Parts: sequence; structure tokens; C-alpha cells
Amino acid sequence: MSLQDRVSQEIKAAMLARDAGRLGTLRLLKSALGYMQIEKKVDQLPDADVIQAVQREIKKRRDSIEQYQAAGRAEQAASEAAEITVLETLLPKAFSPAELEALVQSTIAELGATSKKDMGPVMKAIQAKAAGRADGKTISTIVSKLLP
Repeated sequence: MSLQDRVSQEIKAAMLARDAGRLGTLRLLKSALGYMQIEKKVDQLPDADVIQAVQREIKKRRDSIEQYQAAGRAEQAASEAAEITVLETLLPKAFSPAELEALVQSTIAELGATSKKDMGPVMKAIQAKAAGRADGKTISTIVSKLLP
């Protein structure tokens, strides 16, 4: 079952459970996926695109949380945090810091990277391998720490 189909099934389950918060979040995601489908002119989005869309929605909500906290609106920040929790259930299991560091070390060795000048190709290779299981900012931090 594709990830896009899973989103539809999660929407049905949220309807049956009468979980309005979860339902609203999933409907917003489904709408974003629909726009993405139209933009790419495909019937079914590949899982990589769905993961990318979920990550984009999570990032939007994290930015909103920062804005709400700066404005002293804790209730809206909590609502956004709940939406992030719903969206994170759709992502593949994230790498642990140790697993990610091992992946970075093996990729650096594989590519023969020796300095920070090689960071671009290393980042590209790791992001292809991690595919939605690690945040780009976290990967960048680890790569810059491990490259001399």
C-alpha cells in the first residue's frame, strides 16, 4: 500500500473515531498531496514525494509554533504541536543519532571526502540514502563535525 493510500485510510479511521483534530490535519495533508499530484500531472504520487510533502507540512508547523510562542499564544502552539504528532506517524522511523553518524562516516569513506569542500556531494549522497528518515539540518551538523 502506498503512503498516499495510507493517508486516505487514516482519514477514514479518524472519521470513524470522530477525532476532529487528527481528521483536520490529515485532510490538510491530503489537499497538499492533491495539489502536488496536479502539479506533477500524475495519478499516484511516489512515496518519496509524499514523505517530502509530510516533512514540508511539519516544517510549516514548527515555524508556526515559533511564531505563536513569540507572540505568547500557547494554545495555538499546542495545537500545532498536536498536528506535528499526527504527521510524524506517517513518516518512516527516523535514524537514531548513532545510526545517522555511522551512515555519515560510511558515506564520507565511500566518497573519499577529505575536507569541508566535499560537503555538498556528501550531503547529496546521505540525503539520498536517508530519504525522509533524517532532517537535513541534523545531517549537515554531523557532516560538518566529521569533516576536517
